[in-house]
Amino acid sequence: MHHYQRFTPAFLLMAALVLAGPHPIWADSDPALAAAGHMIEGENALQAGDYLKAATEYRKAAQLSDNVDVARNATEIAIRLGFNKEALLSVQRWLELDEDDQDAQVVYAQLQLREGNIRESRRTIEKLIDDGDGKNDQRLLGLLPVLSDEDPQNADKLMRALAKPYPDSALANYATAVMGLQAGDAEYAIEKATRASELEPTWLKPKLVLGRALLLQGDSDKAIDYMARIIGDSQDPDPDARMELALMYMSADQVENAMSQVNQILLEQSGRTDALRLMAIINFRQNHLDAAQSDFEDLLATGQFTMDALYYLARIADFRNDFEQAAQLYLQVRDGQFAVTSQRRAAALTALQLNEPEDALYQLDRFGERYPEHAVDMVLAKAQLLTALERNDEALEFYDKALEFRPEDEETAMGRAALLLRMDRLQDAIDAYQIALRRFPDSAQLMNALGYTLADRTEDYDEADKLIRKAIKLEPESPAIIDSLGWLLYKQGKFVEAVEQLQIAYSRFPDPEVAAHLVEALAELDRNDDALELLEQSERQNPDNDLLRGVRERRYPEAAAISQDE
Repeated sequence: MHHYQRFTPAFLLMAALVLAGPHPIWADSDPALAAAGHMIEGENALQAGDYLKAATEYRKAAQLSDNVDVARNATEIAIRLGFNKEALLSVQRWLELDEDDQDAQVVYAQLQLREGNIRESRRTIEKLIDDGDGKNDQRLLGLLPVLSDEDPQNADKLMRALAKPYPDSALANYATAVMGLQAGDAEYAIEKATRASELEPTWLKPKLVLGRALLLQGDSDKAIDYMARIIGDSQDPDPDARMELALMYMSADQVENAMSQVNQILLEQSGRTDALRLMAIINFRQNHLDAAQSDFEDLLATGQFTMDALYYLARIADFRNDFEQAAQLYLQVRDGQFAVTSQRRAAALTALQLNEPEDALYQLDRFGERYPEHAVDMVLAKAQLLTALERNDEALEFYDKALEFRPEDEETAMGRAALLLRMDRLQDAIDAYQIALRRFPDSAQLMNALGYTLADRTEDYDEADKLIRKAIKLEPESPAIIDSLGWLLYKQGKFVEAVEQLQIAYSRFPDPEVAAHLVEALAELDRNDDALELLEQSERQNPDNDLLRGVRERRYPEAAAISQDE
């Protein structure tokens, strides 16, 4: 991975003047000096953690400079920081300076796709395909790694459009099958993978996609049977097919069969690190932690799947309450799908278990500086950690920053509103939820959060009822939303109905908050034996829970006194 190198303002000024071109400074000084000034401002903004300003300043420098490297650098910085609109402006300048640069064209197409401009993205990619070397369908297939990192629905639409001219190409049909599968369209993926297999009967990859699509349809037995027949019909089964079958067995909770396939792969090809990784994950999920640790240590020694191995070794240490070792291992996970999760967990352990909150906050800052693509994630991580530390005013500042950087991020909007509620800023919290819901009108989570807040903290039960019931229509199996409905019914005095809903919620998610709600509702129906039994059960599982303690003190003070005497 390329990492952004930090430069001093003096170096940036000199670089900008040099890169401005061969003309004497006095002949064209204003644009060069202005570009240098914007680059200095961009660097200062990066150091101050003002990431949006940094991307904006580098973009302004690119627009003033005639040097393509300045535009390329501005584009790269904006992309790594996650500001696609700024990146799009910078790459447009890059193309103005070098319209034939294929790297710039690919980036431009990606950014247009991220903005939902599928037609413009398609136009650019079609030009790349037509102007490139080799066969067009081969170049189309080469787009898979690029498109796989984008929004699955948009990438699927784009790939379908790009593949239309090649209906009889196995490569094009396979490419569309892959993107259809990633978008969750199993039926389309089956159709295209089947066509690719008809065109190239000996090609394994379309068959693997077809198996995954069958699994996505929910028919694990059919998928397993299909892949088992592929292996059984071959005199020399491909290890990739065995890997696919092992994953299918895992999804069907047939662990022994999955492990059998993995062992066979390792018997035939002892150097298959992907098989070793899968064996380690199977052992981990089966809670065979000693075996999993040994496997992941072996995997780490190979130099392959390093980040995965470190992450799972950290989790094993975490489960064993070896918090110092876990934190050290999490900190080493700097790349891949587990990077942000690992850094958050390392900070939480350092702050809350090892009692070093300032070290934890510094770790998040340091990671964001070293890996700008995760810088905004670390701002949100600091907001969440400061909330856990009950440093609410500081947390709110970082939530405000994170929301400025990522106004389209639902998690950030919800976290900020929840923090305002913790700070007893009820109306501000309600306003924040309402603003977020206008931005994300189909979010069941936001409907539920706002509905529950209105039910719990106000008497606007009619609006709460509308929101919660709409959320249930979207996610009828969600225990959190069912709990909200039960609590709303309780607040409305409908205790029998409340108990019915809260019992469903608790059966699906035995959380102490749900238990506290159910105890309250049972008590209102004078079902005190049931209420006390549930309360004591939940207390044993959650001995330090404030909600349960409050319910006991309010509902059963005598029982609380007896419990304390004991």
